[in-house]
Amino acid sequence: MARRTLKQRGVRNIQKSKGSYYITIPVELIREFKWRERQKVVVKKLGKNRIVIADWKK
Repeated sequence: MARRTLKQRGVRNIQKSKGSYYITIPVELIREFKWRERQKVVVKKLGKNRIVIADWKK
């Protein structure tokens, strides 16, 4: 699979597996936010067609 250009780096596909939908997040963002595997996050709907993914706080 070819690497995406810098302009297309943020473009992702929605995929489906066993009834769940998912997208992949660029590894650069994971490293920047210092997220780890199996870390809990919160997904919120913002407006009509946007979502926000944030770290889960107790």
